[in-house]
Amino acid sequence: MGGYTYIITNKRGTLYIGVTSDLERRIYEHREGLTPGFAWKYGCTRSVWYEDHAGIVSAIQREKSLKRWYRQWKIELIEKMNPDWRDLYFELW
Repeated sequence: MGGYTYIITNKRGTLYIGVTSDLERRIYEHREGLTPGFAWKYGCTRSVWYEDHAGIVSAIQREKSLKRWYRQWKIELIEKMNPDWRDLYFELW
């Protein structure tokens, strides 16, 4: 079973890093505000970066690593894949 590490944001620039085995479903849940928590509290609904992994364990390891990164490093990671910070939700499928 594969996994994904992803970053979503809000209009003010708050970044949320998450992990899931079903990216489409998870981003939909964030967009619709279906799961309470940090992302819901801060209105993070825009998918701006993701990375797929062969297994969920490696996706979790990557998530934990990214959460320790400086904010600027995260911004550079996003801009490498998505320089315009487009909402990638509709481009994923």
